[in-house]
Amino acid sequence: MNENSDSPYLLLLRDSIDPARVPFSDRGSRLLVQKYPDRDQFYVKLAERLTDLQPGLETYLLRPPYIQDLCFIDDAGMELAFNLTTYPHAMFFQTRLGTFALTFHKPDTIAIGLPPGVRAGIRLYASTQIWQEEEKGGSLRAVRNLSYYTNGLVYKNEITLAREAYMLEFILEAHDDTAIHLTIRSDLALDGIAVPFSQTLKGAEKRWHEWFARVPQVRDPYRLQYYYSWWVMSSNIVAPLGHIAHEAMMPSKVQYVGIWNWDACFHALAFRHVDPELARDQLRTILKCQLPNGMIPDAVYDEGVIDQIDHPNRSEVTKPPVIAWAALKLHEIDPDLDFLQEIYIPLVRWNAWWFSMNDDDADGLAQYNHPYSSGLDDSPLWDHGLPVESPDLNTYLCVQTRSLAVIAETLGMVEEAGMWRRRASAITKRMMEDFFDKEAGLFWATHDQSFPIVDRSTTG
Repeated sequence: MNENSDSPYLLLLRDSIDPARVPFSDRGSRLLVQKYPDRDQFYVKLAERLTDLQPGLETYLLRPPYIQDLCFIDDAGMELAFNLTTYPHAMFFQTRLGTFALTFHKPDTIAIGLPPGVRAGIRLYASTQIWQEEEKGGSLRAVRNLSYYTNGLVYKNEITLAREAYMLEFILEAHDDTAIHLTIRSDLALDGIAVPFSQTLKGAEKRWHEWFARVPQVRDPYRLQYYYSWWVMSSNIVAPLGHIAHEAMMPSKVQYVGIWNWDACFHALAFRHVDPELARDQLRTILKCQLPNGMIPDAVYDEGVIDQIDHPNRSEVTKPPVIAWAALKLHEIDPDLDFLQEIYIPLVRWNAWWFSMNDDDADGLAQYNHPYSSGLDDSPLWDHGLPVESPDLNTYLCVQTRSLAVIAETLGMVEEAGMWRRRASAITKRMMEDFFDKEAGLFWATHDQSFPIVDRSTTG
């Protein structure tokens, strides 16, 4: 198996990706390939919450991997130890029988290449069902569908039920370009054709090289971490599915499965340098799920949205409003009047929601009703209870309102732009009146229209 590459970017990141710490994935994919830290085996997790199967926003964190104990084996079924070399596009495994390799053929298909002229294969355990016992019964539900195919000559193909999973041993007589495809899908459109592995590997190399080639240049001392960050940016993108209407980036395909409201804005700021349309799609993904009352949920995932959380208190949950500001940052690099026109009314409704539904005392300053809406989950801001009127939220709203003024003006709505500027000035004036503590020289958040009790000696 030839791991040589002509791409300077791929060579730069040789062995920078540790699959025992970071999942190996690809743009668009919801499959995560990770190595067990203590043995030469892998597991495959799904970047999916599957709340239709297991209700609860965080139950996916406890779900076992879909594929466990994936390993390479010889013709006697003996596990093969390996030395691992990683690149952004592929992983290579040096064993006593030769070099195996793994890459993505498609977002839903992992391709495994076998060393030529040997009899070898893979063993894995697939947890294709969820067993759930309940007080008066239970359920057995299908998680996903798995298919496996090869372009080689099959020597052994055996499936047995073991450890509440299906064990597969698949051994081949490998020729010069043998591949095994593992396809995991929610439907039955399973790939039944395995192409030569070199073809898949060449496609993955080309795809990743072209991605890195579009990235703005950076000074040499920062290149390694910089291009690694761009690998993360692409590898954390998922394809449209369900409520996710466009290609979008998850903050983490392991811990934060979904597209988060203001995270999407910050991701868009990076993507605008390589693909402005991909950047705009980050904002579209969030705006597509705007609720009838104008609220934009905290996050969007395949089966739904996160717009309420019941801990530490039950309330609607969102994120600070920065979408209009992010849209203008995109417009600076790649002007698109049609996009500004597309998002203007949803953003007007979003702004109105903040002041109509989050200003209980009607003083013109918005409040946080849930800690997670702030991005400051564990802040002392919440120590005195909720709701909290905070300088940061109203500063975001001031920036958002001024951004709406610029968008309106850009679209030729001069009078409307003037209205937004007056509203922004009113927010600033009110913040000075309610938040600024002249004695401390600071802006404080308020609870019940009062400053929190603080130790003034620590304010300088």
